[in-house]
Amino acid sequence: MTPTVTPGVAPVGSWWDRRTLRFRLTAGVVTLLFVACVVVGIATTLSLRSFLTDRLDQQIDDAGGRYAISLEHGRNNPGGQDGDADNQPAGQSVGTLGVRLVNGKVQQGAVLESDGTNRILTFDDADQAVLAGVPVNGGPVSITLSALGSYRVQAIAGRDGDVQLTGLPLHPVEDTLERLLIIEIIVFLGVLAVGALVAALSVRLTLRPLNRVADSALHVAAMPLSSGHMNVPVHLPTAPPSTEIGQVTAAFEKMIQHLGVSIAARNHTEAQLRQFVADASHELRTPLSVIRSHTDLALDRPDTDLPSEVRDSLERIAVHTARMSVLVEDLLLLARLDTGTPAELAAVDLSRLTVEAVSDAAVAGPDHHWHLDLPEDPVTVTGNEQHLHQVLANLLANARLHTPSGTKVRIHLPPPEHGEAVLEVIDDGPGIPDEIRRTVFDRFSRGDSARASTGGTGLGLAIAHALVTADDGTITVQSEPGRTAFRVVLPLGTTSPGSPEAAGPSR
Repeated sequence: MTPTVTPGVAPVGSWWDRRTLRFRLTAGVVTLLFVACVVVGIATTLSLRSFLTDRLDQQIDDAGGRYAISLEHGRNNPGGQDGDADNQPAGQSVGTLGVRLVNGKVQQGAVLESDGTNRILTFDDADQAVLAGVPVNGGPVSITLSALGSYRVQAIAGRDGDVQLTGLPLHPVEDTLERLLIIEIIVFLGVLAVGALVAALSVRLTLRPLNRVADSALHVAAMPLSSGHMNVPVHLPTAPPSTEIGQVTAAFEKMIQHLGVSIAARNHTEAQLRQFVADASHELRTPLSVIRSHTDLALDRPDTDLPSEVRDSLERIAVHTARMSVLVEDLLLLARLDTGTPAELAAVDLSRLTVEAVSDAAVAGPDHHWHLDLPEDPVTVTGNEQHLHQVLANLLANARLHTPSGTKVRIHLPPPEHGEAVLEVIDDGPGIPDEIRRTVFDRFSRGDSARASTGGTGLGLAIAHALVTADDGTITVQSEPGRTAFRVVLPLGTTSPGSPEAAGPSR
C-alpha cells in the first residue's frame, strides 16, 4: 500500500514558506532583538521625559509666582505696591516666562533674557486664550505658544484678584530626548547588526547536524532504488537521543533500515518470481512441442479420414499451441535477460538487419505501405545481432498489428552522429493514448481500441526494451494522433563502415 502524504495547510507558494529554516530562525531572533530594542528605547525615553519634566516642575514650584509679581511692580508699574507686598523677584533661570492675568486678560508678560533683562511680550488672542485656560493652583501643565513655543507653566492666584503664571521652556527637555533618541538609534542599529551576525552563525552551527541528515536524505532519494540496490549513507550526525537532532537521526536510521528490509524482501520476491517464470517456461516447452508434434502428425496424414469437426478442432489446437509456444519463448527470454547475464556484443551491420526485417514485415503485412530510408554507407553498431534482429522484428510487428490497413510505416536510419546510430520506426496510425504511452514498455501492456489489438501477448515492446538495454542502447517513443515514432539509439561499432566485416549484401 502506498503511504499517503498530507501537504501542509500553509500555501506552498507563500514567501515565508519558501524561506529556509536557517533564515526563519535568524529572522525570528533578529525580530525579537528588534522588539526588545524598541521596548527599551520607549521605556528609557518615557522615563527620562518624566524625570526631566518632574525636575522642571520642581524648579517652577520653587520659583513660585515671584517673577510674574515683579512684573507688576517693575517698569510697567514704577513705584507701585499692591496687596501681594512683594516687588523684589528672586533669581530666575534664563527663559523664565512671567505673565500676569486680570479677569482672563494678560496685563503684563515677559521672558527673562540671557543678559538678565526682561523682554516684554505681546500675545495674540489665541495665546491669551491658552494662558487663560491654565488651571489656577492646579500644578504645572504644558502649553504651546506661537510667540515662544512649548512651555511648562504654573498659575497661582494673587491676593489682589489677579493670576500670576510662571513657566520654563521645554526645549531643553526636548533637545535632551532628541539627543537620546539619536544615540539609541545608533546603538540599537549596531546591536541589531551584531545580533543578526551572531544569530546567523549560531543557527548555522546549530543546524549543521540537521543539514547532514538532509544531505543523507537527498543521497538516499537520488539512489536508483528500482535497481534493487541501496548503499546506506554513513554521514549521519551523532547526537543524544534526548535532543531533536538525535530524534531525527534515530528516525531516519530506522526508516533506512525499514527501506533496506523492504528492498531486500522485494528483490527476494522478484527473484523467486523470475525463477518460477523461467522454470515454468522451460518446463512448458516440452509438452507444447509434444502437442504440436502429435497435432501436426494427425493433420498431415492423408490416409486418415477425420471428420470435419475433429479436423477443425485439431487445427485450432495447432494454432493456439503455436501461439502459446511463442509466449513461452518470450517469457523464457525475458527471464534470461532479468538474470543480468552480459550479452555477447560485436560489430553488427544495422543496415543489413534493417533491410532483412523490413522485407519480412512487407511480406507479413502487404496491406501496409513500407518505406525504407537508409544512408549510402552501411551503419555498423556494437550489439548482439540476434537481439537487434528481434528488436527490429518486434517494432515492425507492433506497427503492423496495431495500425489499420493502408498505414504508412517509415523506417529511418540516418547517418550516425556523435558516436551513435539512431533507428526510427514511424507510422501515421491513430497514435498511442497518454495513459498507455507511459507504460508501453512494461510487460503485458496492451493497447486499447485506438491501436486495435490483434491478440498480441503484450511482451513485444517489453522484449525490445530489454534487448536494447542489454546492448547498451536506449529506446523511446513519441506519439500523437497521426504519428507514432519509436527511436532506438545504439553505440557505433569499432569496425569501420568500409571493412568487409561491416559490409552487407547490396540493396
